Formats: sequence, C-alpha cells, structure tokens
Amino acid sequence: MDYASTSDLVAALRTGKVSAVELLSRSIDRIEKFDPQLNAVVVRDFGRARTAAAAADAALARGEQLPLLGVPLTVKEGFHVAGLPTTWGIPGTETIEVTDDAVVVRRLKAAGAIVIGKTNVAMHLADWQSSNPLFGTTNNPWDPARTPGGSSGGAAAALAAGYVSLEFGSDLAGSLRAPAHFCGVLAHKPSHGLVPMRGFAPPGTPALSVGRDIDLGVVGPMARSAGDLALALDVIAGPDDAEAVAYRLALPPARGTALQDFRVLVLDVHPMLPTSRVVRSSLQRVVEGLERAGCHVGRTSPLLPDLGRIASLWGQLLWAVISADMPAEAGGISHRDWIRADRERMGIAHQWRAFFREWDVILCPVMPTPAFPHDHREMEARRLTIDDREIPYRDQAVWSSIATLTGLPSTTMPIGRSDEGLPIGMQIIGPSLEDRTTIAFAQAVEREFGGFVPPPGYAT
Repeated sequence: MDYASTSDLVAALRTGKVSAVELLSRSIDRIEKFDPQLNAVVVRDFGRARTAAAAADAALARGEQLPLLGVPLTVKEGFHVAGLPTTWGIPGTETIEVTDDAVVVRRLKAAGAIVIGKTNVAMHLADWQSSNPLFGTTNNPWDPARTPGGSSGGAAAALAAGYVSLEFGSDLAGSLRAPAHFCGVLAHKPSHGLVPMRGFAPPGTPALSVGRDIDLGVVGPMARSAGDLALALDVIAGPDDAEAVAYRLALPPARGTALQDFRVLVLDVHPMLPTSRVVRSSLQRVVEGLERAGCHVGRTSPLLPDLGRIASLWGQLLWAVISADMPAEAGGISHRDWIRADRERMGIAHQWRAFFREWDVILCPVMPTPAFPHDHREMEARRLTIDDREIPYRDQAVWSSIATLTGLPSTTMPIGRSDEGLPIGMQIIGPSLEDRTTIAFAQAVEREFGGFVPPPGYAT
C-alpha cells in the first residue's frame, strides 16, 4: 500500500480491504523509518490524526463516501492548519497561534482527508532548495546530497518516499514544478485564481473572511499519478466563500483523452537560458514516442509569444511581489510601472488565446538540470553549471515563466532519469482554465510510457 494511488486507497477503504487507522499507521511508520535521513515532515500532528482516522472508520462503516474519506496526507508548511504553527521557516514565529484552516485545508478535511503533518520549505519560500534555520535541510530521496527542490521540497520528498499519496504546495517561481521534477513526482500548477489561496500566508497574517490571490502565485496538488492530480483538483478548486455566493466552477472538459487527440508544440530551447543535454534528450525521447503514437507534434509556430519578453516581464512582476514586504530601500517598482507591465501582460494573454486555438498543449523543460547538490551559500554567491556553462543561480527558473506570467495551467510529470539516476520531468502547459486538458495529456502519457517509479531503497 506504500505506493498505491489515492484512488486505489479510496476504493480499498470503501470496500473494507484496509482501515483508515491502518493506513495512518503505515504512513507514520514510514515517516519514522525514513525521515531521519530525509527531514521532510517537520511539523507532525499524529495524535489528532489518529483520532480523525478512528472517526473516518466509523463514517465508512455508516456508508459515507466522501472523496478522500480516511486518506492520510500532508501539506506544505506554508498552509495554515488550526492548532499547528505556520512559520515559513522564519525563526521567532513558532509561537504565533494559528486558529483557522486555510481554505485548501478546510476543503480537504471536508472531503474526509486526514492531515497528519506539514512538510519542509525554504525560508520565506524563496529558494529552489528546502532549508531553513527552524527545521533544517530536506534531502532528495534519489540522492541525499542533492536538493529535493523548493520551496515545496518537503512535499515532493514525502511523496517520492511513499509517506503519503497526496500533497499540496504553492508556486510563484516554480515551487510546485521544480520539486516534482527533482524528485520524480507529479504536480499541477492550476490556472491563476482557480484554487483560493486564503490561509496560505506568512506567519502572523490576520485571519480574514475575504482574500485575494497573490499576483502570479497559486496553490495546487502534488501526487504520484495524473489521476490523483485530477481527483485532488476537484476537491480544492472553486471560488472562495465571498465569491461563491454568485459564482460556481464549471471547468471545460479535456480536449482529448488519447495521445492522437492532441496537437502538441515542443519547446526545448529558451532564449534566456541554456538547458542541459540530458534534459533536452529526455524530452526528445518522449516526443519521438508521441510521434509514433500518432500525436500531432510541431516545433515552431508563428503564433508563439516572445519567450524572452515573457521571462523579462515575469521577472519584473515577480520582483514587485517579492519586494512588497521588504524595506523601502530594497527598491521595487511603482504602481504606475506595474500597471504598464500588466497591460503588456494582457497583450501576451491575448496572444495565448490565439495560439491555443491552433495547439492544445506545450511541452517544455521544468528546470535546466536535474537536482543539484545542496548549496547553502548566500544566493548571490551561488552558481549553477549547465553542461560546460556556468550561470547565476537565480537564472535557472525562466522555464517556469511561460505558464506563470499569464496564469496558464501547467502539469509536471516525470519522463526519465539522468545517467546518475536522477529524475527528469517535463511541463505540460495548456490554455487558461483548461486544467483538465494538461492533466488528461499527462494521463495519456502515463498509459503509453509509464510515470512515477520509487527511488531505490524506498519500495519496501
């Protein structure tokens, strides 16, 4: 049961093949066995989880059939969970009381899920590593000397190690997608605004009945199968309370189910960043398989927006988000400049609408390399080596800008491994609010070529 899908666990619970108490005990056993070397689940709530599991078994015995009833899971440390600290890894915040669940957590609990703890993050959620002074460093299950990614690195490591079958994280500059790529799991960055972010907030943020999603930022699911991403998205998506008085969610169906249903544009070269040969060759192998399977594959399109301009504009708006909580001397951009940038962003969104009338999905890398070794120097001192070329550490995220700038959905899935045995993933980017299309394409790829495999030593 350690690597069963969430859908299979739900079926086993409903038929009585396993109890919620048994599933929870198995998760706890694996955490206690493997986490001394991984350090992924850094806030634990096993006592309340055991009570919730017993209640779930009683509900199952009554015939209740909630979507996640009895399923144990963990969430990223940045989510508010009533009764647990939310610190974002910042020293001195451990005692700030959290009294309300984040909207996502509330919806998971309402669906019957059992939240057993919270997973490690980068301090301030601002790194592609997951390390902070409060909880230490999370290691990659494929190689403990390397990062599992960030800032949702603890989440990806927990999934890869078989602790739980579902996790939930956030993404502003690849924080769902990079860990999935580095740890060989799947993640879905939803269309912007599809999943409420209220309650995913820095320590000490007041609990309000209304919220506004962070510009560029989203929260979304992580899993080991595309089907589980779809299941999770159905649970957490939809307008927040203040908007739900007038709006209901009705996502369009996927554009296809079989590989031959899809029109795919492949991008493996970015004008702002070199990408390693091992990442590009893994993507090429998938593309060759898609062509054999009858998928319509293209390499160029006159409708494609300027990737370099997307990356530059994304960097400008990202700095506006990040600098908002910094001292004034840190700089930033004026509201006037933000409005100008936002107008240009809308022009690019218009281009995407035309593009996705001719194409269904884009396939591209997530990051330029597989997981890199831990590096705890100051950010500005770090360098990343891509084949024989050295680049500044901060430059490695530009592949994430394609989906992030205008809020497009992006599903990340594993597609191979490097010569060193490290996972490699790809992004599947689709049209705004057509999240079911990118997930359905990932499901089709899984059926044809396979997907997640456990790291060595964990499939016990």
